[in-house]
This record gives sequence, C-alpha cells and structure tokens, in this order.
Amino acid sequence: MTRSVGVVVPTRGDRPAQLREAVAAVLAQDYPGRLSAVVVVDTPPAAAPIVEQVAEQVAGVVIGARHTVRVLPNTLTAGLPGARNTGIAACDTDLVAFCDDDDVWLPGKLSAQVRALEGGGEFASCGIEVEYGCRRVPRLAGVSAVTVEDLVRSRMVMVHSSTFVFERGGLWADESAPAGQNEDWDLALRAARRRPIVHVDRPLVRVRWGGSHYVTRWADRIAGLGWMLDRHPELAVDRRGAARVYGQLAFGHAALGHRREAARWAARALRARFAEPRAPIALAVAAGLISAPTVLSALHNRGHGI
Repeated sequence: MTRSVGVVVPTRGDRPAQLREAVAAVLAQDYPGRLSAVVVVDTPPAAAPIVEQVAEQVAGVVIGARHTVRVLPNTLTAGLPGARNTGIAACDTDLVAFCDDDDVWLPGKLSAQVRALEGGGEFASCGIEVEYGCRRVPRLAGVSAVTVEDLVRSRMVMVHSSTFVFERGGLWADESAPAGQNEDWDLALRAARRRPIVHVDRPLVRVRWGGSHYVTRWADRIAGLGWMLDRHPELAVDRRGAARVYGQLAFGHAALGHRREAARWAARALRARFAEPRAPIALAVAAGLISAPTVLSALHNRGHGI
C-alpha cells in the first residue's frame, strides 16, 4: 500500500509568490499516494489576518483529487522549530516531509525518496541544486546513506531540511534551538543515530540562497553553533568537524567586528586542523581586509556556504 505523505511548509507570509511556487511544486509531484500540504504561519496568535492572507495566497494552487492544503498558525514556540512541530502534529499521514517556503521540489523527488525508504529506512534526504542569483549549482553527497560520522565531519549541505522525508511520530524539531539555528542539522544527527539516513543522490530540490531569514544574523548563528557543541559533544572530537565549527564561529565573530573572539576561535580551528580554510578567512575579515558579505557572495556563487 502506498504511504500517505504530509508536507510541512513553514512561512512568515512575507513572500507570497515563492510560497505559491513551493506549494504548487509539492502538489505537482507524480506521487501516487495521498499527499497533503500543511502551511504553518509563524506569526503571533493575535495576527490572525496574516494567516488569512496566507490562505488566500495558496487558495489558487491547483489541487488534485488526492491532495489537500491547510493553513494553520504556529501554536507552539515561536520560530521555525515550533512551526515545523505544529505541522507535524497536524499531519495524519504515514510520512512527514519538509519544504521551506522559498525552496522548490523538482519532479520525481517524493517518489524517489519513498521508494528508497522501502528498503527499511526511517529518514531520507536527497541532493540539491543551489540557486544563487542566476547560477544553479548541484550539490551531491556521493553516497546512498548518510551516517552520524558523515554529519559530524561535514555539515553536508545537501542533507537540507527541504529534502527531509521521515516516518511520522518518531522525530520532532527541537524548539530549544536559538532562533531556530541548526535545528535541521540537529534533527538529521538524531535521525542518523537511529539508523543511517537514506540518501537519493540526485538534485531533486532547488534551494534558493540569498533570501533566507537567517543569512546575516551572526549573533544567532554563533548561538546556534554553541548550542550544537553543547548538544553533540562528538562535534568537538572529530578534528576536521571541530575545525569547521570553530572556523564558522571565528567568521561569525569577525562579521560582528569582534576581533579578539574571532582570533581566539580561529586559533582553536587551526589547532584542531591546520589546513582549516575558514580560519584565515575569518582573520582577514576581522582585520578589515575583506568584508563578510563579499566572502559569502563568492562562496554562494559556487554553491557553498561558510
């Protein structure tokens, strides 16, 4: 029997055209089973008009006989994890999937992942296509299964929240994540501890960079990395993984103009792995030799982040 799928789409209601495109791409999947989209508006409870506006935004999306769309307010902790958990709780399906409101599922995405899960997996991801400006860069993992060790050594950008498909009931987003930072990485690590993540290594989701609510919130990103180090001590054990996180912390502090903290974290990154490239980049930003936005733009053009 084909399993039913509920797709959680969190939104703030501030990018209606992208939201419509995201929902339309979900409902256009060639998946033969029951498919429902739950759009969760992350807005204060008093802002009921925003929920109504979002409902109007997606009302014109073509819906097939097996498809439904609901629009709900976030009734849990404000922020992305609470919105996702609101959506999970509202699903009555066998499987749950995520799609951010500025990303697009490509044809065949859902069917390929559900087929892959039939081999006994609980949680699936897939390759992505990073869109930044006029460029589109595929990011693939080169593997068919992702382990805890993989996610510790590298964040693995292709294991992205908009690729997640998993069995309903076993996993929830952690609402304690500071400003929602890294909750998807945390969820993937917890899933991989249960069983390796089934990965379909084809670019089946278009991930748009540059418009994220989190892209330049450096204090939140620093707090989110600290939260991950506290929750997942193994991140500090793997030298390559530790150097990457320390280098990201150095860069975040450099972007905020915290030269001393940037230098401290850069030194830790180099002690963990002398070849860690983020350390000298962070030091260059801290010294004013290059700006953080310039670095990010150059990286994003290649489909990479810091």
